[in-house]
Amino acid sequence: MLTRIQHVGQWLFLRVEAGYNRAFGERLNPLYHLGAITFFLFWIVVASGLYLYAFFKTGVSEAYASVDAVTHRQWIWGGIVRGLHRYASDGMVVTMVMHLLRHFCFDRYRGLRWFSWVTGVVLIWLLYASGINGFMLVWDGLAQFVVVASAELLDWLPIFQGTLIRNFIHPSSVNDRLFSLLSFMHIGIPLVLLLLMWIHIQRVPKASTNPPRPIAIALLATLVALALTAPIVSHAPADLNEVPAQLRYDWFYLGIFPLMYAWSASGAWLVLGSATALFVLLPWLPPRRTAAGVLRITLHPGNRDISARRDETLLEAALRAGIAMPFECRNGGCGVCKGTILNGSIDYGAYQKSALSDEERAGGKALLCCATALSDVELEYEEAAAERDVPLHTLECTVERMQRAAEQVMIVHLRLPAGSRMPYRAGQYFNVILEDGARRAFSFAAKPNEGDLIEMHVRLIPGGRFTTRLFTQLQAGDRLRIEGPIGRFFLRDSAQPIIFVAGATGFAPVKSLLEYAFETGMQRKMYLYWGVRRPGDLYLEQLPQRWSLEHTNFTYVPVVSEAIPQDRWTGRTGLVHEAILQDFADLSGFEIYTCGSARMVEAAQPAFVTQGLHQDACFSDAFFAAAPAA
Repeated sequence: MLTRIQHVGQWLFLRVEAGYNRAFGERLNPLYHLGAITFFLFWIVVASGLYLYAFFKTGVSEAYASVDAVTHRQWIWGGIVRGLHRYASDGMVVTMVMHLLRHFCFDRYRGLRWFSWVTGVVLIWLLYASGINGFMLVWDGLAQFVVVASAELLDWLPIFQGTLIRNFIHPSSVNDRLFSLLSFMHIGIPLVLLLLMWIHIQRVPKASTNPPRPIAIALLATLVALALTAPIVSHAPADLNEVPAQLRYDWFYLGIFPLMYAWSASGAWLVLGSATALFVLLPWLPPRRTAAGVLRITLHPGNRDISARRDETLLEAALRAGIAMPFECRNGGCGVCKGTILNGSIDYGAYQKSALSDEERAGGKALLCCATALSDVELEYEEAAAERDVPLHTLECTVERMQRAAEQVMIVHLRLPAGSRMPYRAGQYFNVILEDGARRAFSFAAKPNEGDLIEMHVRLIPGGRFTTRLFTQLQAGDRLRIEGPIGRFFLRDSAQPIIFVAGATGFAPVKSLLEYAFETGMQRKMYLYWGVRRPGDLYLEQLPQRWSLEHTNFTYVPVVSEAIPQDRWTGRTGLVHEAILQDFADLSGFEIYTCGSARMVEAAQPAFVTQGLHQDACFSDAFFAAAPAA
């Protein structure tokens, strides 16, 4: 039953999140920042609360009047601040409960996460206590109801035995000391809440407490709009001689009190106690997902071993070990943390298909923020953006020009928005983001520069959703949304000679690497083996031919695998990696950079290693073709 509830919850969350991804993009999906949004709302509550407290007077006859004066006599400003205080408090309830539900549905509350889960349950209790206490300070009709109902609820506990309600039988029973006590509680409980929020995130490596700026600005604007369109005003002053007949109720905080009157105080405590006990004990209740224990994770590059608990994601294990691994949403929605599983078995977890396609998964890719180890695992991850602390940029570009370089190859130049840059390294790639959030990866095909143009080489994939549209519909002036830079396919600092292996449009990142090498005056011996099916697929052959004339340290070797007599091809034939094996009997002193289809890379790398290439001197960027359009 519990598993079925979680599967239904996962299904709902993934679909709602996919909708938000299409609307706002993965970086600005609020469901990926619930914890950080809660912190932001807390600071709004604190700032607005301090302002209100500056004008609040702690007295029976003064409390109501002081709040009313802030609301109505400070023109519009005081009312906005009061609205911000109230709506931000309600928002904290929403975000904390959704945060808790998401972790439950995705089964992220067991094992080492039990501490964060239990402290989260306590945080919700403290939030409710602080909010209910805040209603009392206004001392209007709603405050009177909350005070009396709270006294009746607490009087059921043996420690009070009916003594609290006696303080609210007659107006003369209420004095100024009550409001001094309530004010002290309304300051003290949030301080404890803040302390526990800090403790709550200590077991979450690299936990974020600040949402992205656009989310923060939009959230603040929404709260201000709510304060203006639905201002918070007080009821009539409290009068213990009368029972309030009509109340504008806050169901976010006060939902338990109608239940108490519908049933009884004991019934309300039974619900509260049972629910609290259930949530606190959930991490230890069956069904048990994984056995306890520690597994070994080997990370490349660096061949570094770390330990991972069976119930933590591979990303969490790496961050906990101090590895600067790139990540963004931490919820399987953006694909920034994508890595390659080289050995071992994993549980892929729940994620958005737009972030990890079935083809990528079949090729060994996984989202490290969702995947958990089922055995010892060896994996490769992107280190470039993380080690240089380069943020992922999302930009809307304009198609500047398109050039048909071959029958099935288009060279496209994209112009960045005015004032924007994409600070990439030669050899890296970027994603084109489609309307539904799906991504298509393309390499930067030119050396890094300070300009505002990006060059990409696109090969037509039969039935391909994006490439078909690009070849048949896309025109200069159209817009594309891209994100980058991504990838670790860049030149390493070394003195060894380099062999570049390009398959078809795998020439694009190699072109970027070679242009960068020539511009910086690199003197290392460099070879380019460009493998294609037919001679016509060498769509920019005049470029490497010119390089070979201009640079004495560069050699170009084209290789054609399916030449026919009509081609009149007289050069090298066969598979491109086999040509390299024929030319170099010993590869032990080389570095090899291979870029092309996954099939080509998978065939070439083991053969190079067998012929003496060191495993750490072999770098690759494999292309995965996207699924055909439906």
